This record gives sequence, structure tokens and C-alpha cells, in this order.
Amino acid sequence: MGEIFLKVMLESGIVIQFVMFLLVAMSIMSWTVVFMKIFGLLRARKECNAEYEAFQQAHDIAGAMKNMDQQTGVYQVGNFALRELRRLEKADLSPSVKGRLAIDNVRRALRQGVSVELDKLGTYLVVLSTCTNIAPFLGLFGTVWGIMRAFNDLGMMKSASLIVVGPGIADALATTVFGLAVAIPSAIFYNMFLGILAGIETTLVNFASAFLNRIQRELAWTAENGE
Repeated sequence: MGEIFLKVMLESGIVIQFVMFLLVAMSIMSWTVVFMKIFGLLRARKECNAEYEAFQQAHDIAGAMKNMDQQTGVYQVGNFALRELRRLEKADLSPSVKGRLAIDNVRRALRQGVSVELDKLGTYLVVLSTCTNIAPFLGLFGTVWGIMRAFNDLGMMKSASLIVVGPGIADALATTVFGLAVAIPSAIFYNMFLGILAGIETTLVNFASAFLNRIQRELAWTAENGE
């Protein structure tokens, strides 16, 4: 199969060669993203689930955050909220105002943290999306161009032999097949990665809710005890 495509690339015109070059480049980029993301996203999902379960079992927020791996998404989301609380503590505001602002500020910080982590994890997935959408059209363009070449050769030679139309048909079929060969794996892995990201998002949102609930309980307990 590889020999056939190589022969087509070497014997076809400049337009088909350019289309094939683009498809080869897109294939290389898409598989690079696949191998880079498949391990990273699976590891991130495993770590997020483990850290979320550990957070649920922890006695308090300080202890939970101290025992977390600082590279995980769950820790980073929680750290957004803690940094906001520290900034609020340093603000020149009365304790009553700080108390009213605390929960809303933490809620917004947690939402921002989830969004930032999902953006990080979704980096380069646009490459797969682009390959999925563009590769079939490049293949179709090569198909049309190859058929046009076949009809042009047919008109010039005034002969309907396979020798005359064969090169153009070969160009058309080769670009069609290669366009699909790029688009299909890209679509499969893109959808798979979106599913993994959706699972991670669920875990991060659940963590943010649990974090906010615990913050509310601990702040209420602190207020009741005058600390």
C-alpha cells in the first residue's frame, strides 16, 4: 500500500503532490497529538479521581491540600480558591464584609480553576478536530482534480484506454483513501478524548462543590467559635 501511494506522489502532478503532502503532514500531526494526549489524559483522569476521593476522606481542607500532589488538576482548582481566600484576608475590609464576600469569591475562583484546568488538558485537541474536518475535503479536492485530469487526457488523446485515464483515476482514488485514512482516526480519538475530558470535568466540578461545602462548614464553625 505504501508503495502505491509513493508511486502516485512521484508520478502525479504538482497539485496532487501538494494535496498528498498536506495530508501526510496532517497525519503526522494528528498521530503526534494522539500519542501525547492518550497517556496524559488517562493519567490526569486517574489522578483526579484519586485526589478527589482522598479529599473526601480528609479531616479538613488544610490537611487535604497539604497531602495532595501539587501537579494534579484537583489541587490546582482548590489552590485557586485558597489564593482567593488569602487575598480576601489581606484586603482592607471589615470582618463582616469579608464574611459576606468569602463564599461568592471562592465559588467564582473554583469555577475559574475548573475552566483553566480543562483548557490545559484540552490543548492541541483542535489539531484532531481540524484534521477530522479538513482531511476529507482535501481528499475530495484531489479526487475531483484527478478525474478532471483523466477527462483532460481522454480528450487530448481521443482514446478511452486505461493507459490514458489510469493516472488521473489513480490520483483520484489515492487522495480519497488517504484523506479518509487521516480523518477517521482523528475523529475516533477526538471523540474519545472529549469523553475522557467530560469525565475529568465531572470530577473537578464535584470536587469544587465539595470544596465549597467544606469551606462553608469550616467558616461557619470558625465564626461560631470566635476564631
